[in-house]
Amino acid sequence: MKELYLVMRSMLRWAASGIFFFVVCSILVLLAVLIDPRKNDRPQRMLSRNVLRLAGVGFEVRRSAGFDPRRTSFFVVNHVNLFDPFVLYSAIPQFVRGLELESHFKIPVYGWMMKRFGNVPVPDHSRLSDLKRMWRLTRAALDRGISLVVFPEGGRTRDGHVGAFKDGVFRMARQSGYPIVPVSIVGSYEFNRKGDWMLRPSKIVVYIHDTIEMQGLPKEEIEALRDRVHRLVSAPVEESLRAATRASR
Repeated sequence: MKELYLVMRSMLRWAASGIFFFVVCSILVLLAVLIDPRKNDRPQRMLSRNVLRLAGVGFEVRRSAGFDPRRTSFFVVNHVNLFDPFVLYSAIPQFVRGLELESHFKIPVYGWMMKRFGNVPVPDHSRLSDLKRMWRLTRAALDRGISLVVFPEGGRTRDGHVGAFKDGVFRMARQSGYPIVPVSIVGSYEFNRKGDWMLRPSKIVVYIHDTIEMQGLPKEEIEALRDRVHRLVSAPVEESLRAATRASR
């Protein structure tokens, strides 16, 4: 009976949140033709927060005292599921866009919306010309005061743990001089996970850690910084997973 309830609940939650997203997002994209998206930020946050409500998940944000919300930054985040963009846009108190695989821009409707909203395409192939184009678009966004979300694992987790981080965002941050903000999404794996369409009752907590300055960072310290940020992002995630394991015994 419980499994049937979860199936029915998930079907209704997907339908409600999906319909709401495509209707409201289409309106916002049309508005973006006439209005600078940065002047239309509040409705976009309303969209994200209500997608989470309709999906049936609780939500909380915990900001570190060392986080500077005034700084344009790279937000380095663990990647859990398809709801991550809505979670982050609800949590980060800045105008923010994301680096997203270029192949996603080819998805009907969704890809068109993401392009109009200004996400930066990440090439699926590491051709030098494509990487240079990505860097130009990244730098242009940052210089316009647009913070960028990056998932350095390169894909969604399959077991709830935070995977190894790639170096790319740390090299871009060092080269550009813009700071990094580690962010941990906790509880989202219990809500929904890759390869499973069920939406389980859960609460997502977003930890926004201290802002990390990049000015003057030696090139040889990039790997050490990558590992440090990975520890910061993964610590609350791992603690939550251990607590869930203890509770299930």
